[in-house]
Amino acid sequence: MHSVGQVTPQSQHFAQPLALQSGASLRDYTLVYETYGTLNEARSNAVLVCHALNASHHVAGTYA
Repeated sequence: MHSVGQVTPQSQHFAQPLALQSGASLRDYTLVYETYGTLNEARSNAVLVCHALNASHHVAGTYA
């Protein structure tokens, strides 16, 4: 089994509302995420994983 090593969560705060498909909007929210590895020059090696079941930003390891 390979380890991704120590990963530190990062966050980005958004003050501008995000319109949702339902017509509602998210206001004043913070997006928390983790990155693994390095983005290549073409920026083609990124993968977005949405954890709908546990609402966590953590996608690797025991508690993912």
